[in-house]
Amino acid sequence: MSGLQTTLDALKLHFGDRLSIAEAVRDHHGHDMSRQPTRLPDAVVYADNEDEVARVVSACFEAGIPVTPFAAGSSMEGHTIPLKGGISLDLTRMNQIVAVNHEDFDAQVQAGVTRKQLNAHIRDTGLFFPIDPGADASLGGMASTRASGTTAVRYGTMRENVLALRVVTPQGKIITTGRRTKKSSTGYDLTKLYVGAEGTLGVITEVTVRLHPIPETIASAVCTFATMRGAVEAVVATIQSGIPVARIEFLDEVAVEAANRHAGLTLKLAPTLFLEFHGSPRWVEEQSNTVREIADEFGGSDFEWSTRTEDRERLWKARHETLFANQTLRPGCKAFTTDVCVPISRLADAVMAAREDIDNSFLMGKIIGHVGDGNFHVGYLIKPEFPEELAEAERLAERLYQRAIDMGGTFSGEHGIGISKLKYLRREHGDAVDMMNAIKAALDPKGIMNPGKLGQVE
Repeated sequence: MSGLQTTLDALKLHFGDRLSIAEAVRDHHGHDMSRQPTRLPDAVVYADNEDEVARVVSACFEAGIPVTPFAAGSSMEGHTIPLKGGISLDLTRMNQIVAVNHEDFDAQVQAGVTRKQLNAHIRDTGLFFPIDPGADASLGGMASTRASGTTAVRYGTMRENVLALRVVTPQGKIITTGRRTKKSSTGYDLTKLYVGAEGTLGVITEVTVRLHPIPETIASAVCTFATMRGAVEAVVATIQSGIPVARIEFLDEVAVEAANRHAGLTLKLAPTLFLEFHGSPRWVEEQSNTVREIADEFGGSDFEWSTRTEDRERLWKARHETLFANQTLRPGCKAFTTDVCVPISRLADAVMAAREDIDNSFLMGKIIGHVGDGNFHVGYLIKPEFPEELAEAERLAERLYQRAIDMGGTFSGEHGIGISKLKYLRREHGDAVDMMNAIKAALDPKGIMNPGKLGQVE
């Protein structure tokens, strides 16, 4: 504790009021959107720039004090919870857009810039950043968790859309992991190493991301189905037909009911697909008509599409807010939310089995998903004060994970590992976990970067 206090006293001389030990501030940085209990850091430091990040990390490395990066706090599996205390390093003030290279279709931003902020800034260039996890997450956090979202079926995930990073290493050194070019064959691919490392190998301070042209026409569609299997099989047929849909989202009846109540929609209570098409007016119409024909084959009906911006925004707002709509179904509950991803050919079987598990349980639950890439989410609605409900959700989740792995899939398509899923990592990766641990030990020998997470599995 004396080493910690000495370090805090030294940092206080530079950061002043930007170093806080107030309980309310520490509490804000001690939880995220996961079901994990709050764990307070010993202090919170707000950095204004990369040099200040390096100053904090260097001091903590010298004293062996844990450092946990923090920004929007929107992660779903406990990534930013400081398990070992120490310093929560807040990057939200690092929110400058460094450069927009519209001719090269890329932008350089500080880690605290959010996706909505970037898109607002570049709107007049005719470009946009497509990765949309729902929350207005920071781009540094999105890179760190290898985020994706509703548009991944067309535009990929952060893995495909990050060109380069600037990172402060656990020793406090500043490195650049790549260039702005479309490709490079020099050295180890350190960018990919840090994308998805969840803050366990260093602090991302700057991100260079790909940008994409804003489509000439954007149209959204809604289609209901007689059965859940029919809806999911329509998705599989659409993807296997090579139709470049921009978004294709699934909601089961429970999720539709929640969306109706929360967002004031009047959707039919049936398995439903939300779709979005990008392109020229003619190409969008052709895509829409082709998908309508596919949907008809699998029991789809009430296929409606619109190019009106307000209709599209209302639809996707309802989809993104399904997490907050849980209270309309069971007041006072929290969502035990998790995700898996399977090969597209196994999607229907995986979704149906997950729904059957819920139907055979005493818990209420709903299924939604970015099903175009085989990724879906299950939310068990629990009251955490009842241990039997939490235990049942854990049991159902474990069945979900093991089934996905058995199908050749993964137990997390986009939420990441954090705290909640760490114990399942070896089931999927086997002895490769030992290599992950070795990388962590080599790059962070004192184990100060977000300890208790990836790279320290056992």
